[in-house]
Amino acid sequence: MAKQDKQLEAQMWALVIGEGVLAVLFGIALLFWPSASLALLIFLFGIFVLVWGITNLIRSILAMGKVSTWWIELIFSLLTLGLGVYLLRNPEVTFAAFIILIGFTFIVRGLIDLVVAFFGKDDEVKNARALHVIGGIIGVVAGIIVLSQPVASGVAFVWIVGLYTVLEGVLLITIALRERSILR
Repeated sequence: MAKQDKQLEAQMWALVIGEGVLAVLFGIALLFWPSASLALLIFLFGIFVLVWGITNLIRSILAMGKVSTWWIELIFSLLTLGLGVYLLRNPEVTFAAFIILIGFTFIVRGLIDLVVAFFGKDDEVKNARALHVIGGIIGVVAGIIVLSQPVASGVAFVWIVGLYTVLEGVLLITIALRERSILR
């Protein structure tokens, strides 16, 4: 049984690293390419959210019964998978709808990080509680900024989304590396 747990932890570590790298790359693309067209932004965000949902789905299934907050990650992964599919199938979505979808996605992700930080009872959560709190606060603040400034210029909106995804990615990578060092 211990060998299976070590394999599960190694798989989850790799998924979190992959998710973090994807977030950083997406954020960097937005920061260095802020004038991209709306259709391209929707496509990039759709791909990002779809992969985000897939990795969270795999992580939540692997953690089923082993991590106390697996079910909240499962719900988020299903929502993000649905959002990714919707955006990729409906590239003609308006900028206003796109802003609302991104804002709520960031807020929900932030709230989930905060719930995991305060109510997660597992060693994995206890070891990275501060990072989950930071990620949760960043997500909620980024979501509120995006939703409260819908008429802000497109470049500022793209920078906010880019900065959030870079920070979220760095936090995910940090959590994964911290967990890996604890496993050793």
